[in-house]
Amino acid sequence: MSELNTALSEIKRGADEVLVEQELIERLKLDRPLKIKAGFDPTAPDLHLGHTVLINKMRQFQQLGHEVIFLIGDFTGMIGDPTGKSATRPPLTQQQIIGNAKTYKEQIFKILDPEKTIVAFNSEWCEKLGAAGMLKLASHQTVARMLERDDFKKRYSNNQSIAIHEFMYPLVQGYDSVALECDVELGGTDQKFNLLMGRELQKDHGQAPQIVITMPLLEGLDGVQKMSKSLDNYIGITEAPGSMYQKLVSIPDSLMWRYFELLSFRPLTEIDELRKQVEQGANPRDIKIDLAKEIVARFHGDEAAANAHKGAGNIVKEGEIPEDCPEETLELEGADALPIARVLNQANLANNSAQAKDMLKNGRVKVDWEVIEPSLMLAAGEYVIQAGKKKIAKVTIK
Repeated sequence: MSELNTALSEIKRGADEVLVEQELIERLKLDRPLKIKAGFDPTAPDLHLGHTVLINKMRQFQQLGHEVIFLIGDFTGMIGDPTGKSATRPPLTQQQIIGNAKTYKEQIFKILDPEKTIVAFNSEWCEKLGAAGMLKLASHQTVARMLERDDFKKRYSNNQSIAIHEFMYPLVQGYDSVALECDVELGGTDQKFNLLMGRELQKDHGQAPQIVITMPLLEGLDGVQKMSKSLDNYIGITEAPGSMYQKLVSIPDSLMWRYFELLSFRPLTEIDELRKQVEQGANPRDIKIDLAKEIVARFHGDEAAANAHKGAGNIVKEGEIPEDCPEETLELEGADALPIARVLNQANLANNSAQAKDMLKNGRVKVDWEVIEPSLMLAAGEYVIQAGKKKIAKVTIK
């Protein structure tokens, strides 16, 4: 197989669509690295394995010698991505964006090579547009074109409100590709409209249109809905090794090969060999253990991966801190103290605010081994916090 065909096969691995594949082939023949972009709005303080599907694809492009741009949508985050939403999404505050973007930068380099990764913020060029520039950008599309989007169409048909600024989101995302002069943009299948908008705006600005590569939305632990923190079917990349290991070993057998294809760095030939072993009678759990060890090693190191099974599902004993106990650092951000419910959320000890409140209400939260009141405020200092029987973390507040 030629070098070009090998590269194309690797790029297409796990992809849903490549638009347009022939254009990608021609672009790969150019004697220069291609500019590859994937954008992430900093809507949450941490990433889960579903997010890494795109980051893994960026890594593949890096290994093929191309220029990867991890774009943090600090400007678009203030608009709020309407994709898949049945109501206007509340925009993030500048403070939330700065905090979340900081943790994104810390987490992505567990996968990407920091020496070969450009981290960009779209406020750099979007803020320079100003009011006149935004109006000019808006003139590139019509309301009818925007209503072709499935989510907008549904909301319009159901007499649900659509705020004018939501129409700007795909335009601003598309303009990112113009500003960066992208060759390729990566995104989930739900982002197809926005990604294609980049092609249209690049044509309008006299640029060669980018190739669009859409990646599947990784199913969560339930095997049905996409991985999401709000659905509590996710595996966070900062989760303790034992928890990460247990969740991966427990995924449905039907989901196993999907996870291998989208999350594993193993060659496809090796994955095919594992598939044959299962077809010949091998226990699927043993194969999932191989995957779990690979993923845990990626985010926590080989030693943690080798010992992850020891901490999987174990109940925390009174006064005993597990060897793989995660350490979290939280910022006061100008406040004198943080509410314990907020600490539980930010330290990954609760899946959401509702769960945090429920554990506090039922006396299932301990700070330094003492059951605490739901109204507790934690000032700067170091704490051992236990939530329920299995979750524990060393938390530093500063």
